Amino acid sequence: MSYPELFLKKNEDKRLRQGHLWVFSNEVDIKRSPLDQFAAGDLCLVKDSGGNALGVAYINPNVLICARILTRKPNTKIGENFFKARLTQALQLRERLFDKPYYRLVFAESDGLPGLVIDRFNKVISVQITTAGMEQHKEVLVKVLVELLAPDAVLLKNDNSQRQVESLSLEPEVAYGELPERLLIEENGAQFIINVAEGQKTGWFYDHRISRGQFAQWSKGLKVLDLFSYAGGWGVSAAVAGAAEVTCVDSSESALGLAAESAALNGVSEKIDFVRSDVFEFLKQAREQNLHFDAIVLDPPALIKRKKDFKAGYEAYRRLNQLALQVLSNNGVLVSASCSHHLSRDNLHEILRSSARHIDRNLVMFASGGQGPDHPIHPALPETDYLKTFFCSVSARQ
Repeated sequence: MSYPELFLKKNEDKRLRQGHLWVFSNEVDIKRSPLDQFAAGDLCLVKDSGGNALGVAYINPNVLICARILTRKPNTKIGENFFKARLTQALQLRERLFDKPYYRLVFAESDGLPGLVIDRFNKVISVQITTAGMEQHKEVLVKVLVELLAPDAVLLKNDNSQRQVESLSLEPEVAYGELPERLLIEENGAQFIINVAEGQKTGWFYDHRISRGQFAQWSKGLKVLDLFSYAGGWGVSAAVAGAAEVTCVDSSESALGLAAESAALNGVSEKIDFVRSDVFEFLKQAREQNLHFDAIVLDPPALIKRKKDFKAGYEAYRRLNQLALQVLSNNGVLVSASCSHHLSRDNLHEILRSSARHIDRNLVMFASGGQGPDHPIHPALPETDYLKTFFCSVSARQ
């Protein structure tokens, strides 16, 4: 198989040889391989300055990450057999990890398919394609998914800001079958009603599954506050596991509606209050009213989406954690999480330490977590290790 060649500048191959999969536009030798000779989504053979092949990639000359490696084998044909092999390998891992078909089937680079995320909700498959290169192969992807999984529906969930960067359509597309308005999924002994078409990201956040299960077991008999609750993954699970009462707070009326439906489905409606509010405002009012909770889950969306947003995002995380600590009962439990790649585990650790000291509380971390096993971490791509969670016990000054 012959592909047009993309040459790197001298000494710009080191990161790729260490296992990374991205080529940045400023690493390309544009004299030997002008970027304007490629169209967005083209396949190419990446070579170092000495002409040695580094792998087959797809390219978009119009973005900063201009090429992403698909395979290290230079003669590989990127077609149906390639995608079938990669998806089969991903499926085998998930079936080894989970006994029911509710999981992230593909986690982009970690599964050898950069620009692609797939979540499985039993008979419905939700697909996020975020790059022009992967977009070129969507018909083949859907065909292979139908053959492997025999789904009732495949949704191309295109409402992603990264697609805008790559100049791709943001209109969702049901690529196969008929998509039901509501889906039923199972997690940690509870059932949840979700809306894949209108929900955030692919429709559900599988990444916190293990941490949610741990928290549920530790919340028995407690008064729980679930902040940024979305569709109730933390709060409903806690109520099902025996929490005395739960308050779910989110700014989205539709998300809270789904959470309420799930609470009813699990027979715990009488335990849960659903509050539509900005979380900062809710915490300020709770502090003013002297309200306290035995356990608080603080699981915000990514507050630092770009490196240049770090300062403002760090301050937002600090304010949230400090406010949450102020309404946490003595000897209470705080679960503090961040899905922002740009906020490191050490950053969150420091935010918790300094926030506790600022309000004169004693805080110890008794457990920590990260993304579940269906979100595997690529050892050469720190970007794939994004989720961090601390379980804290907080008491009065000692």
